[in-house]
Amino acid sequence: METITQISPLADLDKNLKPIEKIMVIISKGTLENIYAGFILANGARMEGMESEIFFTFFGLEAINKKTIDNIHVATVGNPAMHMPTMLGGLPGMEALATKMMKSKMEKLDIPPIGEFLEILSASGCRLWACKLAMEMFELKKEDLIPEVEGILTVGDFYARAGGDATQIIFI
Repeated sequence: METITQISPLADLDKNLKPIEKIMVIISKGTLENIYAGFILANGARMEGMESEIFFTFFGLEAINKKTIDNIHVATVGNPAMHMPTMLGGLPGMEALATKMMKSKMEKLDIPPIGEFLEILSASGCRLWACKLAMEMFELKKEDLIPEVEGILTVGDFYARAGGDATQIIFI
């Protein structure tokens, strides 16, 4: 069995590059694997002393909607990483089974549930925003969102917040 060697990220660092100061994560999909990917990147940025903000748009709003936050699932249909035929992924109960398995693995790794992770992110200084256009499309109001969401931004507002040459935008 091949072992995985951890390489220091500083080993190949170009000394002329400016360090990243802010990470702006856009979460547009409402699946467990996409939401957690964004959370982990934003949390990692905070742990490294960087600013981080998350912009929830389209189905990503599921993660901050009080009614849907506890019902996020793994995508089994059309997900090549599931390594199963699409037809099999669409069978009744398959999505629930895959979600249960994923949550069980995450729990063993001490990864908190979505609501708790959002509380941790917010408490660490990560700023959480909802997309104005998506809110209007899905007829959502600020009171439909969890309290950790600071506000509702237009795309222009989001880009203005991302200004600066030491900012990275990550789209998930």
